[in-house]
Amino acid sequence: MRAGSVMSAVILAGCLWWGVVFSGCAKHADFMQTRDQLSTISKTQDQDHQRVDAVVRRLEAIERSKDGKEPDSAKSRVDDVTSRVQKLESRLAKLEETVSQASAKSDASSELRAAKAVKSTPPVEAVVTASGLTPTSAFNLAYNDYLNGKYELSIAGFQRFIKDFPGTSLTPNAQYWLGESYYNLKDYGRAIQTFDYLVAEYPGNEKMPAALYKIGLATAETGDLVRSRKNLKRVLEEFPSSDESKLAKHKLAEFR
Repeated sequence: MRAGSVMSAVILAGCLWWGVVFSGCAKHADFMQTRDQLSTISKTQDQDHQRVDAVVRRLEAIERSKDGKEPDSAKSRVDDVTSRVQKLESRLAKLEETVSQASAKSDASSELRAAKAVKSTPPVEAVVTASGLTPTSAFNLAYNDYLNGKYELSIAGFQRFIKDFPGTSLTPNAQYWLGESYYNLKDYGRAIQTFDYLVAEYPGNEKMPAALYKIGLATAETGDLVRSRKNLKRVLEEFPSSDESKLAKHKLAEFR
């Protein structure tokens, strides 16, 4: 009986040991699978963010062309590119939901938590607000309102964006389109303040020539032609190769 008891104990211990081994392997396999899924999704999401940013830049170029001589073609191009943005937004929303689910699953694993401790800081675009919006999604919602002429909504959207995402690469753009929204509502005072802030806080940003040009237009609307000329000349002198330089030169010619 004693020998049988010892043998049973040995067999039981062996079974328990193999159970632990198999359980550990299963957890490790789950971890590896989740890690691979996150890596794939992250790469895909980064690519989509880049596409959206490229489309936004095209939309901005089209918006600037509205001050030029091709309004009919610009409207057709705006409609086409806006449709592309909406499709990309839909795809991004699905990817973000998948990332959220994968992250929730991975948080249950101690191995993945350890991996996260040494992982580099995620890109700004991966930040998500309490409402579930990323910076790109929040920016494009407000920008679509602007394109559709819903300037009150775009003002609220860009103000909320600037508050929720004060340090992203899209923040200067949000500041600029906030100023454009005020300008289109003929609220030139707030438009000037908004563009002035952009010029002061982001002097090296690509929106500088556009902001200076818009300050020139807005101050002209308020009757301050001295300041208007000053800012339009800055565009010519500091950004001679920009699209706004041609527009500023044309505007200055009207003052003569």
